[in-house]
Amino acid sequence: MTAAAPDSGSHMNTDTTIGYIGLGNMGAPMATRLLDWPGGLVVCDARAEATEPFTAAGARAAATPAAVAAEATVISVTVLDDAQVRDVVAGPDGILSTARPGTVIAVHSTISDVTAIDLAQTCAASGIHLIDAPISGGAPGAQQGRLAVMVGGSEEAFAAVREPFGRFAELVVHAGEVGAGTRMKLARNLLHFISFTAATEAQRLAEAAGLDIRKLGKVVRHTDAITGGAGAIMLRETTAPVAESDPWFSILSHVRNLGEKDLSLALDLGERLDVDLPLATRALSGLGPGLGVGAGDLSETFEKEHA
Repeated sequence: MTAAAPDSGSHMNTDTTIGYIGLGNMGAPMATRLLDWPGGLVVCDARAEATEPFTAAGARAAATPAAVAAEATVISVTVLDDAQVRDVVAGPDGILSTARPGTVIAVHSTISDVTAIDLAQTCAASGIHLIDAPISGGAPGAQQGRLAVMVGGSEEAFAAVREPFGRFAELVVHAGEVGAGTRMKLARNLLHFISFTAATEAQRLAEAAGLDIRKLGKVVRHTDAITGGAGAIMLRETTAPVAESDPWFSILSHVRNLGEKDLSLALDLGERLDVDLPLATRALSGLGPGLGVGAGDLSETFEKEHA
């Protein structure tokens, strides 16, 4: 797996015309950053009015995905779901009906990895590359050009998209073969929404304790920006148990001990306030093993007391 800053590595031919299909909340700001691409930009959206700001800025508009593929050899797709992606790629007026061999289709929509693999096989029969390239960073990241893109595809296809993707992304990662980009996005969003659920649990505890949960939110956002949040522990190459001789053992044991202490205190507060904290309970028992260093004394003590 490789990760690259937008300007590193070999450069593609900038005479290549870029196509962009799907100009919604994410697609429009991403495509906007390609307006000055030297080879030109062709845009397409089911809503004709969505293309008007782009044509006013010098891009060309196409009525169908097929018309985009008649001009462009690198085509980004940001539409709603699997069904729309299938239609854009392989439908009656889809990209495949006019695309030339060597064309790269980049699907930014979060779809099933199975759909990505299936469509990639269909495209390969015509000498066309389809890559899954989901994005992370949301609308603010798109507006600021600070997205992360996780690419599943061949080295050749990755080389073709790395430079144009660098226009709207700060981080472009080659996750592996087709499907790997989507799997990485799903793992990333698993953490995202579990964290949201944990935030709701923390808010309930804080509210029951008479605290201003908006101020709590300010503190969380401030300190996560400093510490890196949950991603700060995602540095090892494996989730296997850590040997005591490994330098990581003392670091992660320290993290476990701090975490178990704070979780135990939070659970004690929850018991006194009659607030159920199921995620905190799960975290207390799972933190040490999850970090690869085993449960600590506080986790074992809690398990015995609540057996």
